[in-house]
Amino acid sequence: MNFLWLALLATALADNANNNNNNNNNNNNNNNAQQTQQTAAAASTSVSSSRVYSDEYGVLQFQNFGFEGYFYNVKSIDSSSNDSCTCEINTDKPASFEGAISPLNNEVSVHIRGPINLQKFGYYVADDYTYGQTNGSWSRLAYYDSDDLTADNVTFLGNVGENVTCLGKALDYVDSDGVSPASESTVLGNVTLHSNEELIIMSNVSCGDSGFSKDCGVYRDGIPAYHGYYGTTKMFLFQFRAPEEDSVSEDTASYNMPAIWLLNAHIPRTAQYPTNANCSCWSSGCGEFDIFEILNTTEALHFYSTIHDYQGTDDIETGLANEGYLERTPGAVMMGGVVFGSDGTATVFLSNSTAFDETISNSDLNSWISNAEETESEHTMTLSSVTNTVNGAGSLENNWWTLGLLAFMCVL
Repeated sequence: MNFLWLALLATALADNANNNNNNNNNNNNNNNAQQTQQTAAAASTSVSSSRVYSDEYGVLQFQNFGFEGYFYNVKSIDSSSNDSCTCEINTDKPASFEGAISPLNNEVSVHIRGPINLQKFGYYVADDYTYGQTNGSWSRLAYYDSDDLTADNVTFLGNVGENVTCLGKALDYVDSDGVSPASESTVLGNVTLHSNEELIIMSNVSCGDSGFSKDCGVYRDGIPAYHGYYGTTKMFLFQFRAPEEDSVSEDTASYNMPAIWLLNAHIPRTAQYPTNANCSCWSSGCGEFDIFEILNTTEALHFYSTIHDYQGTDDIETGLANEGYLERTPGAVMMGGVVFGSDGTATVFLSNSTAFDETISNSDLNSWISNAEETESEHTMTLSSVTNTVNGAGSLENNWWTLGLLAFMCVL
């Protein structure tokens, strides 16, 4: 019998060693992201950039997006001193999710990396939408226009605050230039972000107090904490220019690699670029969707779309990229965005017909997408059906009780 228990103990130790290695790998990956000051999506660029897709499309679509799973939220953050900075995730109370576009049916923040000149932004919701539906409409709940500096339900933020070792720079208001710290919420001017400069957009709804069971969960002390944009059936539209970089050195991180993406809103409120993976829910799979992203300078005119979660993959760094691209046109204004449907579709498009009206009919939306399809066709990627994905976010100490019990049985 002792040999049996010893075998079980050895197996448990091996499993825990593997889990610990996974966590160490996540920490190393986040270290790299902190050092290069890239997005969580761009942290996987070294892997994704080896892919070269030769086909251009007018529309990129994911089908069957959303699964039943869970992630771990941050339970505590101690940044009282730079040397003792620590974070803990709550593995005892995983955040469960299911349904269409989950986990991105949680609140999300909007992120922009230069070189980009953002001219307009709109966030819309609908009661229900299935791809190709012609009846019904969308209501605009957030809007920004650089021409008249309109900013409805929009707060401009950036990682420009206090820098602490395990957390990186804190979230704070940015000035009208999009990169300098500000003392209060300020409307973004008609400016161009340069390579590796990033901007974050969240709603104007303030969070309550920080706390695991509170409305925004645990967040970093001293930051201006805001809710993200909610909903399963939601749409994000953008009008922007993505010019060739001509103002910074080619040695700059993410040189000439503009991007627009979404993150689970918990991430920027805790740490977008931590050196400790436990300071963010990202590595446990709370969700990221890259709408338009240049992955490398070799393909500097190819916008890719990628999902970073655990639906059909255990490689969250690389994620699941749609195997097609949209054309980046540096000399022109581009318009388009992403539509998340209640049928589990995520449709990314660029169309010069895009409008930012207070109400958008499904017939108009479908005409924009159809015109883009007619020009360059559509590439569809169907995701795997997954239930209760194990996402490797646990840590060694969670199983000490089991190990102790097995060790005790070995001596009986």
